[in-house]
Amino acid sequence: MAAGRLEAQDHPPENGFTPLEHPVPRLLPHIDGSVLPSLGGFGKHQKQLVVLTWIPALFIGFSQFSDYFLLAQPHGTCLQPLTNETNWTAGPPPVTVPGGAPAWQLKGNGTGGGLGDSNGMLCACKEWRLELQTGLSQNVVTKWNLVCDSAWKVHIAKFSLLVGSIFGYLVMGVMADWFGRHPVLIISVLFMLGFGVSVAFSVNVTMFSTLRFFEGFCLAGLALSLYVLRIELCLPAWRFSMTMVASFLMVAGQLLMPGVAALCRNWPDRDDWQVLQIVIISPFVLMLPYVWIFPESLRWLLATQHYKRSKVMMLRIARKNEVNLTTEPSGVFTELEQELHKKPQRTCIVKMMSTRNLWKNIVVLCVNSLTGYGIHHCFARSMMDPEAQPIALCHADYYTMAGIAVATCLAVCPAVGLMGRRGGLLTFMIITALASLLQLGLLNLFGKYGLRHDTVLRDTLNRKFSVAFSIIGMFSSHAVSTLSIFFCAEITPTVIRGGGLGLVLASAGFGMLTAPIMELHNQKGYFLHHVIFACCTLLCIICLLLLPEPRGQPLPESMADGETFTRQTLLHPGEQHLLLAKTDGDYSRVHDTPLHLTTTGGATVAAATALAAVPASYALATGGEVIGNHAIANGV
Repeated sequence: MAAGRLEAQDHPPENGFTPLEHPVPRLLPHIDGSVLPSLGGFGKHQKQLVVLTWIPALFIGFSQFSDYFLLAQPHGTCLQPLTNETNWTAGPPPVTVPGGAPAWQLKGNGTGGGLGDSNGMLCACKEWRLELQTGLSQNVVTKWNLVCDSAWKVHIAKFSLLVGSIFGYLVMGVMADWFGRHPVLIISVLFMLGFGVSVAFSVNVTMFSTLRFFEGFCLAGLALSLYVLRIELCLPAWRFSMTMVASFLMVAGQLLMPGVAALCRNWPDRDDWQVLQIVIISPFVLMLPYVWIFPESLRWLLATQHYKRSKVMMLRIARKNEVNLTTEPSGVFTELEQELHKKPQRTCIVKMMSTRNLWKNIVVLCVNSLTGYGIHHCFARSMMDPEAQPIALCHADYYTMAGIAVATCLAVCPAVGLMGRRGGLLTFMIITALASLLQLGLLNLFGKYGLRHDTVLRDTLNRKFSVAFSIIGMFSSHAVSTLSIFFCAEITPTVIRGGGLGLVLASAGFGMLTAPIMELHNQKGYFLHHVIFACCTLLCIICLLLLPEPRGQPLPESMADGETFTRQTLLHPGEQHLLLAKTDGDYSRVHDTPLHLTTTGGATVAAATALAAVPASYALATGGEVIGNHAIANGV
């Protein structure tokens, strides 16, 4: 056999074609198709680890929505004004946004004004009486009297957690690709406990904001590593359902947060907000045993060629799932034994820029995530009733958002099951765009072309339509954000999945950051803000058509896998095959065309005709050398 192969190389075929070799396909790169099925599929080991990724989701929900209580704006009364005015009161306006509390405006003698009034009359007060309606009796704002001239410090405190999360997603995502998912998870837990508890002992608002930045940084690393580990543990049929269970638990944390805050009210020895901060951080102590019981991702070990560690991990999984690797017929473990000499190879997210399709898909999902979270604030602000009472406002605002999040999770599951990832994401983005455009345009038509004289009816209709479109928009934009993150986790290769997912989550953080920015500017430019995000939804609808459909597909492992994971063709594979077969039949007689013609034009035509008859497989196999050989043979 070997002598015949050498003879074939010494004496190439007369036609100039080299025979194609068919190497035996490797099994280790096909984790979903070969490795995991040989280890028992989605067995007992994988299910136990997925459950361990669900438990922290509840605690993450507590931390992500803690700003609503730690930085809630109080109802204030001026006890000793500097001017002759009396009975100066303050109350929150009807605006609440994800991750923050309403901007505080002051009212005096029936007139209202913002905290940033140029005359400063409404803030001329020596002593304030501040009261909270959010379950706590004292928080950061009331502790250090962050009102009037110091009100901007509240917005900085809100920025700190979000900005820390943005940096955490970017940095921890790259670290998860370079050092592994498990080290990032453990480091995030340890520093989360340290910085989270330190926040409760802050002596001023500057220390509070700084420590909250690092708390957000660690919280981002924790959430990202758990998300990636959960995705990489599951087979294609289980990925979406296991992820949605974690989403439900995070929403449960949002729903339970007011009750937790109420339990921390009127604590004897400590301020309420300090007790609340310790209570929401303490459950992360339960994750300390993850150092020993939670292993590294087998998928990441195989994708980065850590074959020695992979061997130990596969033996552990097989023993837990009661699978005998010595008798399994696929030969995965045998192939692994032959690859133990290879050195690990790591990949950075920067290499994404050298690809042709992968970077476009990730950029599209980043814009989707940014738009979904950004426009969510616009809908939330339009939904609030300006005449609501402060106490009713706080609870109605918070629970309305939590209820919409629950409804979104319930609706996303059947939608994705019927239409797939891309179809579901496109549908919710279209609904978001329609709700935004109708809210911006339809409401203005009532005042311009109809109901000019009946102002009461016009305002009532405007209010009802605005609330209806806002609820629909919040519902669909939340679904867009959730699906964009999950979509990115499925189409990004394992070698850079942490970095790619970090980019999309950081884009979501930028979208959420627009809420405190608008509050800092006293909602100036709000309409333009809404218009810009409405235009982004239209752009996203077009770009979503370029994305592939990952439902039922194995996760891409290498950069090459991610690059070939492209959008399906418009023609059905069977129709495309028939079209190609018909084309080959039309040109089946060109083999009889003579090649040796006397004139230059005839030689050129004959060469071109002969080239058309060359099979495509031979042309690809020889890398274009066929064209040169035929052209030279015909004198071109």
